[in-house]
Amino acid sequence: MELTYANYLKLEKLLCLQEPKSSPYEHDEMLFIIMHQNSELWLKLVLYEVDKVKTDFSSGNLHGAIATLQRIKAIMRLLVSQLDIIETMTPLSFAKFRNCLGAASGFQSYQFRQLEFSLGYKRAETLNCHKHEPAVYETLLKELKQYSLVDHFYNFLEYYGIAIPDKLRSKEISSSSEPNKTLQQEIFQLYHQHPELVLLFELMIDFDKELQQWRYRHIKVAERIIGNKGGTGGSLGVKFLKGSLFKAVFPDLWAIRDEF
Repeated sequence: MELTYANYLKLEKLLCLQEPKSSPYEHDEMLFIIMHQNSELWLKLVLYEVDKVKTDFSSGNLHGAIATLQRIKAIMRLLVSQLDIIETMTPLSFAKFRNCLGAASGFQSYQFRQLEFSLGYKRAETLNCHKHEPAVYETLLKELKQYSLVDHFYNFLEYYGIAIPDKLRSKEISSSSEPNKTLQQEIFQLYHQHPELVLLFELMIDFDKELQQWRYRHIKVAERIIGNKGGTGGSLGVKFLKGSLFKAVFPDLWAIRDEF
């Protein structure tokens, strides 16, 4: 078969994946489905690019890491801005098909959970909601036990003569990354001694900021449409989202802002 635009992108399959469940049919359910499917595709790409940054960090590839982080930053900005579209849906419209969603909830987005694990924000207890999906559970469990982006960042810093504190190197691999005063002092010196690293550090801050922006916008969209009620399927909804709102991926890079 000759390769065409349609069969290369598998459009026939892709465009049949939107299956509204509402009865009577609610017009805005199509928007709801496409928005979430679209977000999952972008999250897939972010995960793919984060893996590239890990490789760049551990091989000391400064320019590769910069280029990839610039791409991730652009993707995150798109994820944030596209929430403008779902805000055109009213609470009344969502209420008309919410019950049709059953136990389905954005809380179950395993790719976002995988991204958090990959970045170093690891909460083993969040695996529980995926126990009924063996393949997903195994994927997340594997990610939980992998070195995070922060761990690979430590490898990168060693190329510049930074001795990573034993406390950071010896921590349980499945535990979350934590800030460290000693490391902050070392990074602060790198800002002055290696100006070529400044763009990298600022892009890491940009990525962190966009991730927090995405969480914040997601919270406001949820509050606007469902208020402070629990999420669909009995999930914790807005309350859960607020718990991780200001969780930084790179807390050491934020902490040294006080020193300039």
